[in-house]
Amino acid sequence: MATVLKPSTFSLGQKLWNALSAWTIRASGYQKLGLRREDLYVEEDPGVSEAIRRLPEQEQHLRLYRIKRAIDLSMKHAQLPKEQWTTEAEDIQYLSPYLEQARAELKEKKQWNL
Repeated sequence: MATVLKPSTFSLGQKLWNALSAWTIRASGYQKLGLRREDLYVEEDPGVSEAIRRLPEQEQHLRLYRIKRAIDLSMKHAQLPKEQWTTEAEDIQYLSPYLEQARAELKEKKQWNL
């Protein structure tokens, strides 16, 4: 997911930012429900809904399964066993390539008033 750099190449600000970012991810709890970060994107955004539509069918089904399971766990005030939590290695950006393309196309359509 993230590129590992030698610690000497980080400034103090970068180290603090990385530590805060890691803490925020752990504190949000989505990994404890088996979700990936991009599962949290709001589907009402036109770019996101188009990107989801463009995902391969298998990835769409997996995304929907993760979301349904997380809703079920949330309603039960439960979480997955620790061995089933989403790891950093599993928390890949599966939607970003489609999202960038969809947003670029929507921006171009807006410029052409289509």
